[in-house]
Amino acid sequence: MAQRILMIALIIVIVIGGGFYAYRELVPPPVQETQGPVYSTKPVIRGDITVGVEVSGPLNPSRSGAIQAPGGRNYYEMPSSNIQYTLVEILAEEGSAVKMGEVIARLAAPELQNQIKNAENELENEKRFLSDLTGLPKERLYEINPAQGVILRAPIDGRVSGLSVSEGKEVKQGQIVARIVDDSHFKINAKVYPDEFAHIKLDQELALRFSIFDGVYYGKVTDINPNPVPDGDEETPSKSFVYWITVEGKNPGLVTPGLEVYVGIPSSNKNPSQVLWFANPAKVDSFVSEERVLSTVEAMATEVHVREMQMVKKGDPIVSLSGSDVQQTLEERLEKIRNKEMELADLYSKVGQMEVRAPMDGIIARWDTQIGAQIQPGEWMGYVFNTSDMSMWVEVDDIDVLMIKQGSPATVTVEALPGETFEGVVEHVATMGKDMQGITRFGVDIRVKGGAELRPGMQASAYIDAGSAQDVLLIPVEAIFEEDGVQKVEVLNPDGTTKAVTVKLGLMNDRYAEVKSGLQEGELVITGSSADLLPSQHIGNKNSLLPSKDTDNNNEEQNGPAAN
Repeated sequence: MAQRILMIALIIVIVIGGGFYAYRELVPPPVQETQGPVYSTKPVIRGDITVGVEVSGPLNPSRSGAIQAPGGRNYYEMPSSNIQYTLVEILAEEGSAVKMGEVIARLAAPELQNQIKNAENELENEKRFLSDLTGLPKERLYEINPAQGVILRAPIDGRVSGLSVSEGKEVKQGQIVARIVDDSHFKINAKVYPDEFAHIKLDQELALRFSIFDGVYYGKVTDINPNPVPDGDEETPSKSFVYWITVEGKNPGLVTPGLEVYVGIPSSNKNPSQVLWFANPAKVDSFVSEERVLSTVEAMATEVHVREMQMVKKGDPIVSLSGSDVQQTLEERLEKIRNKEMELADLYSKVGQMEVRAPMDGIIARWDTQIGAQIQPGEWMGYVFNTSDMSMWVEVDDIDVLMIKQGSPATVTVEALPGETFEGVVEHVATMGKDMQGITRFGVDIRVKGGAELRPGMQASAYIDAGSAQDVLLIPVEAIFEEDGVQKVEVLNPDGTTKAVTVKLGLMNDRYAEVKSGLQEGELVITGSSADLLPSQHIGNKNSLLPSKDTDNNNEEQNGPAAN
């Protein structure tokens, strides 16, 4: 019985205890009324702040160069100098890295040698013509002064003979002005009968006897005509056949053309009385070296530089001819020679231009031609871009653009190269925005110090450093409000009262703002009030609005500035 009563009592205690516990848990305690609102505050702290703008966009090469065939396009050059190359080999494929000056392709010009030969011949002809016109050797044509006209010069060393002009007289083109005779050696054409001819051979020494002075002289057989010809003319019919030979000898000083001479075969001991003289006498035909001085133009003889029988050297002036026509002719011929020399120099230069070289360090972007294609000098064949110097063009809104300045540093990352960063700098910030579907956007150019692994078109992100400050006063941005265009915060006093304070702010990011004046370190700024809560909200503690202080502190550790 006692045990039963004890069990009943225990059950009653458990029921009453459980009911009390449930009552306390289910029924809230009575709300204590407060005398005023409860505030959420944050202290004014000292720390560092960094402000920046995040942007993204594609990378582009800021420097590129055209791959060009050697030479330059000259639309005014003569057709003979137009060279057409053939692309025969590409040594650097698209995407490969090249160095400035590196050979990246080879060309061929099959017709180049023919064009050079033709140009050389044309230049030689022009020089020969002018040399013949002036009497100057081709290597001295640069001495010509067109205003001085044409100077007829001695073609050989010798004596002036038959001078036919005088100063002030007109000279016809082709007229023989004089002869220059080298009378040191004479030439004889002699005829011999067959029995005499049988004893004659080339380079044989023959005896000579002149009609006007005594003595026997000697000459050498320089030419033999082996074909016999009839001996005779219209008045004296031929009775037999003869042979013609040419004999040359040294002039003892009195021999002149037309002088009669006897020719014979000397004895072995050169005894004059034992010479076998030929039956037919001969005449001195001419001197071995004799050149005519011909007028190359029709002009006036302005000066005669020599006298009859005067000895001259090759190149010495004989007669000066001048006139407007002569001057114009000389100028035109000299101009032709200069043009031909320039054309030939251009062709020679193209012989060494069979290699196409990279215009800069970089990457082959593309080839615009293919093997076997015909290429003109200076023609664009492709492009090279430089990845060591890239650029980004991005757009920002009208708020961020105020924080970006020319020269602002930037840190660039590329999606294709995780973990790598590249230095950048803002080169240009647009001063005028564009309306993009109701949002004003401003263009920003960023130069990026790249690398060989970058490629145009890669998607990149950049953080533009808009400024930073160290060891400055900081407050949360949610504590700031504006009143009549003036920035202010509310400060909670130690006695629980509040006051509005005007502040001067500096740098500001999405969490904190730099305070330049108006607050002291440690003061509490109000970030929220229970008066601002909806009926369903409540204050967790007096220093924080939901979320809790622990959560807020965790966020501050992750995103906030470093407080000193």
